[in-house]
Amino acid sequence: MVEQVVITLAERPRGFHLITRDIVKNLPPLPEKGLLHLLLQHTSAALALNENADPSVRHDFEQFMNRLVAEKQPFFTHTLEGADDMPAHIKSTLMGQSLCIPITHRQLNLGTWQGIYLCEFRHHGGPRTIVATIVG
Repeated sequence: MVEQVVITLAERPRGFHLITRDIVKNLPPLPEKGLLHLLLQHTSAALALNENADPSVRHDFEQFMNRLVAEKQPFFTHTLEGADDMPAHIKSTLMGQSLCIPITHRQLNLGTWQGIYLCEFRHHGGPRTIVATIVG
């Protein structure tokens, strides 16, 4: 069995946002066992799995990524869409746009402290679309 749904997330501000609940509530009933593949269809945001309890982790990720790939660098030539655009593309490539999560007993088999993040790298990225493919 293979099922596929498209999930549209509301626009979020720049930062790292827990979206596990948003994903789960938009999925059809899950199989007893299988895999969930998530693909974010954007080049200026990313998906990640990480700490789901302490919000300071998400804040620290934001601070680190902004120092790692700073805006307004004189060597960036792709600047037509704003100072945050090229850094967003680089951050997106570093973090990645897809995740593969096991399904066990009809639930996502995440670790105790793991949550799914939307990593929004634009100041105004707009709604984000995720293609969720369930194989089971």
